[in-house]
Amino acid sequence: MFFNGKNHFHFYIDLGNTIKRIKPDIVHIDEEHYSIVTFQAMRLAKQANARVLFFTWQNIYKRYPFPFSSIQKYVFKNTDSAIAGNEEAKDTLKRKGFDKNITVIPQFGVDPDIFKKMTFSDTRSDIGLGADKFIVGYMGRLVEEKGVLDLIRAVARVKGRANLLLLLIGSGPLGKKIIDLAAREELGQNIKHIDQVPSMEVPLYMNCFDCLVLPSRTRPNWKEQFGRVLIEAMACEVPVIGSSSGEIPNVIADAGMVFQEGDIDDLAKRIELLLHDKELRASLGKKGRERVLACYTQKEVALDTYRIYEDLMSKQALV
Repeated sequence: MFFNGKNHFHFYIDLGNTIKRIKPDIVHIDEEHYSIVTFQAMRLAKQANARVLFFTWQNIYKRYPFPFSSIQKYVFKNTDSAIAGNEEAKDTLKRKGFDKNITVIPQFGVDPDIFKKMTFSDTRSDIGLGADKFIVGYMGRLVEEKGVLDLIRAVARVKGRANLLLLLIGSGPLGKKIIDLAAREELGQNIKHIDQVPSMEVPLYMNCFDCLVLPSRTRPNWKEQFGRVLIEAMACEVPVIGSSSGEIPNVIADAGMVFQEGDIDDLAKRIELLLHDKELRASLGKKGRERVLACYTQKEVALDTYRIYEDLMSKQALV
């Protein structure tokens, strides 16, 4: 049985009746360990003698006041396993004293039949991009922590950028700052912004990119938890460049490039390298696709989760 507290918070009583009727062997709680709904679902699950696991993205260590500290203690004591969305979330759980099994699995995978390499000429033409342009792509929120301003500064430092275009796809509060910075850096025809695209057309736009950059910057209360846009681009055989923030280096591994977050010169050099090396772009694109197929498809995420269920059931059989 799968439980998502965001959808069922107001149905605690109904959930309890449902658990009693179904008598699940496993209850999978898609909520953080300090959440009230995790506490509620876990109580109901234990009353039904079900095995329980929860999911966490939390990759920054935090101490919680009462009652959340007590909820966390109860959850740690009564859960049977945990799934972490990234390596640092796993480390955070351990630092908090969680001593049971933790498996690192991203919450969602990609469909490789949707995100794949395809012809981009029509899409490029539709949005006014020349076929001879080298497109540096960014897709996501236009916010400080995503490092978008760093990316603009880096593009301005790329040598031989006459045919380079930075394509920003997304919206957010940085809109005016982006316009002002691009003007100061004299980017002119080297930058284009699209506010939003239909979700089903994302793979088409991905395939317009010659590389995708995710330049995230860590903040005291935030660091990159995964970077889903990376695996979407990698599945399309688009080479990726990511910062060293959070989980990004683990997602990319050797299938792309990682630069030190905030180091604009380092980012500029990596963009420049891809700009002038077509073979490197093709090689990284193929490596990216292979890594996604091995680790980040919906099928692989489901199989990894199923293995946890099998393990929990085998332990239940021994009880």
